[in-house]
Amino acid sequence: MNQPFPSPVTIPLNQILPQEPLLLMGAGPVPIPAAVAQANGVVINHLGDTMNQVIAGLKQMARYAFQTGNEVVMGVAGPASAAMEMGVTNLLWPGRKALVLENGTFSARMGSMAEAVGAEVDRLKFPEPSMIDIEQVKAALAKKQYDVVTLVQGETSCGIHNANLPEIVALCKAHGALVVVDAVVTLTTMPLWMDQWKIDVCISGGQKGISSIPGVSLIAFSKEAWEVIEGRSGSMPHWCLDARKAYRFWGFQQYHYTAPVPGILALYEALRLICEETLQKRFERHKKSSEALQAGIEAMGLELFVPKEYRLNSVVAISIPKGVDGYQIRKLMATKFNVEIAGAFGLDILRIGQMGEQCRSHNVFKTLYAMGMSFKQAGFAVNLAAGMAALEEGLGADIYNYVP
Repeated sequence: MNQPFPSPVTIPLNQILPQEPLLLMGAGPVPIPAAVAQANGVVINHLGDTMNQVIAGLKQMARYAFQTGNEVVMGVAGPASAAMEMGVTNLLWPGRKALVLENGTFSARMGSMAEAVGAEVDRLKFPEPSMIDIEQVKAALAKKQYDVVTLVQGETSCGIHNANLPEIVALCKAHGALVVVDAVVTLTTMPLWMDQWKIDVCISGGQKGISSIPGVSLIAFSKEAWEVIEGRSGSMPHWCLDARKAYRFWGFQQYHYTAPVPGILALYEALRLICEETLQKRFERHKKSSEALQAGIEAMGLELFVPKEYRLNSVVAISIPKGVDGYQIRKLMATKFNVEIAGAFGLDILRIGQMGEQCRSHNVFKTLYAMGMSFKQAGFAVNLAAGMAALEEGLGADIYNYVP
């Protein structure tokens, strides 16, 4: 008789997790509201009447978040990169041409996805940190006809805001290209008008500005983009990310695969809270919180990585001073103050998230204090008092009128 593998020695999860959970102030995931956490603990039939009501409400609220009247709005079972992959790979295949506007890790990722399905890909690269140069885009579009152009609104990896996004989209549309936009860290944190700007595919992740859990994302298709997908001949290289198959569930409540029920319920609650707050108030809260944090960072004596005119408020990038070990700063913040911020992808920067629940005064104060004290403990002099004072001044009355 064959001997089974021996049972491994197991460790209960509560012995692995810290007694006081880390305050997640990096580039995502972000802290989630209690209503979202509660919804994430519920399992229902993914094809039942209750789920049908949930999906109908979720799609209505997602349209508000995207500011679109488009019919085809879906959740994606996977991280924001899965939504990105659905958007890119359903519109591209061998013989189709894509122009990738690349100024960071995630804008570059869309190019890799396009290449993986056999599309002809040209990359227009811009150095970090710099905004997309519309004149270079004009020159590229004048030389060649593209089926799809991809870009990000906010480049998570380095804190760039492509503030000229509406003009770039209009230019691409005038040249007959469909436009795919990554709004992973910008949806509900700053203005994005999908219909008004004529974006064809817009994607976002649940775990960023929406303040839901990782693992269920959002995607919206324009009528023009959906017509291309429906008219596509031949099979898709994916099953789960085949948009036509996925729409069986999201459009008609038919079986595609077992939907991630708790994640969908969490996303529903997160979107409900956004609708209750309203986008305008949410935009104002994010802007005020981020700009106050930026003022505090600079007053403390540190430099921000991206010039103000195209700085991304939802992910603030901070240049690491010469001679300072960024990993040591992050480790001190996590172990001494229970605050976690992010490093970067090969860049000598630190990144602090300002998305959703991160934009609450108590979280911002704790983060700035933890960072200042960690720099001091690492031997780099900062003026922490000046930084905290600038943060308080920037937040103003909001610090006394906190509403969860």
